[in-house]
Amino acid sequence: MPQLSPYAPSGPQPKPVVSPGECCFAASHFEHGHIYMQIDGLAQAGGTLTKIYEPDDAKAAKVLQHYPDCKRVACFEEILEDPRVRIVTSAAIPDERCDLGLQVLRARKEYLTDKAPFTTLDQLQRAWEAARDTGQRYMCCYSERLLSEAAYHAGELIRQGAIGQVLQVINLAPHNLGAAGRPDWFFQKARYGGILTDIGSHQFEQFLHYTGATDGVVNFARVENFANPAYPELEDFGEASLTLNNGASCYCRLDWFNPAGLRSWGDGRTFALGTKGTLEIRKQLDVGQDHGGEKIYLVDQEREHLIDCQGKVGFPFFGQYILDVLHGTEQAMTQAHSFKAAELSLRAQAAADAGRSSD
Repeated sequence: MPQLSPYAPSGPQPKPVVSPGECCFAASHFEHGHIYMQIDGLAQAGGTLTKIYEPDDAKAAKVLQHYPDCKRVACFEEILEDPRVRIVTSAAIPDERCDLGLQVLRARKEYLTDKAPFTTLDQLQRAWEAARDTGQRYMCCYSERLLSEAAYHAGELIRQGAIGQVLQVINLAPHNLGAAGRPDWFFQKARYGGILTDIGSHQFEQFLHYTGATDGVVNFARVENFANPAYPELEDFGEASLTLNNGASCYCRLDWFNPAGLRSWGDGRTFALGTKGTLEIRKQLDVGQDHGGEKIYLVDQEREHLIDCQGKVGFPFFGQYILDVLHGTEQAMTQAHSFKAAELSLRAQAAADAGRSSD
């Protein structure tokens, strides 16, 4: 299946959008490994990492080794009080992310958190109010799209009309559990929010982005603990069905049953049906093949296309986000979009919890 140049990524990866020191940022609360990708993404886009706050010496050392010019501070308030810092990026324990973000916004700084940005609808409401009151953004790095070259490029293809109007999106997201290496909070429902709130927030963001919808209703949602009785608050399986406000249908399945024989931590796939074609994204790998992931399989009205995005797209979100911060624009992601993805995942989780408690 040959590449078709109008579909294949073209040009070099994004370059820094600002000069050193033009947009300083800080990082804090390294509870999830996504924080390192958030730091690298901002730095590669030209952001200058000036301060970090993380009590764990080993976690802090990992960043200081790569960014020796940044300063490790003894308390989070030192970051909030630094007038040079425009952005604070964090990956706190999920139920602590909202209160942390509110501190950042009230200090008149921008907040970029790991997913999920909230564990309750009340937190979401408080964040909306703070964003309106302060004029600062409370953004979430939905990394399954923003840190996947294929997933990002697929959005560009859809926007250009490669498969016509999107009628349905299906997301499958198996993950490795690796229970022995997980912190205690990972197994506490109130702390991680549930599987649809956590992993599901990625999927709901992709639903909105790929379809162009701005809202939706949850038709069905379910969570279970099928095979991990030692962790009774863990949900190892979740699924949800939605109808979006432009008529598109969406379904996701999330689980902690990634087979041990797979050479990757997961096998995330997205399937999009359009009026003029179909598209499949294989993010981590292509099962049974020697080549890696970051592939798009697209079928249009003329033929089949295999599009290799590895090393050709980069992560444009971070540069766009920095420019949004500096210029007051919303090119990378709107506040409404970021919050709506979280809201739908929380509503799906609530529906699944209600159905489980009534059984």
